[in-house]
Amino acid sequence: MLNVALVGTGHISSTHLRAYLRFPERCRIVALCDIVPARAEAKKREHGLDDAVVVASHAELLGRDDIDLVSVCTPPSTHTQITVDLLRAGTNVVVEKPMAPSLAECDAMLAAERVSGKRLSVIAQNRFRDDIATLKEALDSGLLGPVAHLRTDSAWWRGLPYYDLSWRGTWQSEGGGPTLNHAIHHIDLVLWLLGSPEAVAAIMTNAWHDNAEVEDLSVALLKYDRAIAQLTSSVVHHGEVQEIVVQGRDASVAQPWAVHAEATQPNGFPTSEGNTGLVEQLEALATAHRALPHLGHTGQIDDVLTALETGRPPAIGGEDGRRTVEVVTAIYQAAIERRTVDLPIPAGSPYYTGDGVLDNAPRYFAKSRSVDDLQGTISVGGEPGTSRTATKEHR
Repeated sequence: MLNVALVGTGHISSTHLRAYLRFPERCRIVALCDIVPARAEAKKREHGLDDAVVVASHAELLGRDDIDLVSVCTPPSTHTQITVDLLRAGTNVVVEKPMAPSLAECDAMLAAERVSGKRLSVIAQNRFRDDIATLKEALDSGLLGPVAHLRTDSAWWRGLPYYDLSWRGTWQSEGGGPTLNHAIHHIDLVLWLLGSPEAVAAIMTNAWHDNAEVEDLSVALLKYDRAIAQLTSSVVHHGEVQEIVVQGRDASVAQPWAVHAEATQPNGFPTSEGNTGLVEQLEALATAHRALPHLGHTGQIDDVLTALETGRPPAIGGEDGRRTVEVVTAIYQAAIERRTVDLPIPAGSPYYTGDGVLDNAPRYFAKSRSVDDLQGTISVGGEPGTSRTATKEHR
């Protein structure tokens, strides 16, 4: 039985709690931490965690030998210190996305993991979806042939009050706009599907969120050896319609699931019927997909618990989280400097550290409205291939 604690009891913490509570025979929640203890107490009552203690600082969890795993569900700017402290104290950690606002902070977390011998996992719950797993299986089958192009839209819509929340909308506290905080999952999926790119080009702007320093829209191109991935990161898209489309030499597949395969005439133009045999093969592959036992956060928590129980690394580790942050950093650098940025980003780059990003980042608008809380429900829609029907929460 693994003992679990949570640091940060905002909206996303409920998703973690529900995931852990799916495995009562494998883990139990023993502590909740929040700088506003009343918020943690409310979460404790909401989930019936009668035996869990509430503390006001993660420092109160350090060195406790009755805690095996901690979920860090705090704002991005706090991830590094909390995670490093917990790892050094001998505790395994699951940290929400994004891993950290800068590569230097990611590397500090990875160094703490190596020294401690404990496990670090970064949330990328979209890998634990049947539709995404089917897309991955199609690419891995080789039936598409070499990939030429991937397009994905991290398309969200947020009204003007969204950035009135005190910690949102500044480079200092949030680390960036939707490129970092919304598209991080789509970037992870691109890297999972295609691997790491060689270079990045991008443009970005703040179209109309006038209480945010950060961008509300970016468009990036990720260059591979003989392929290009195209990514839109946005909080200005009405309808929040999202998809992933992968174009191979021999066929294309998409999520929501769609298959196309052209066949050539002698003059190079497509035939009217296409390559029906290849389409049938890909459809058969999709039909044969075995449903995942657990989805989303629950799937990833299940994987982390299994990793700790068996001694293997988690499926999604700290290096995976760092790679997504590196691509985000390259997008920001390319957009700010109006040039193509090669990867990997060296430690000597002015964009390697958080301070370097802050020194170079544009301030589209000065933040003039700031509140500690906002009324209204939290939209959970808009994951790839859906429109307002998925299961992802934003903090």
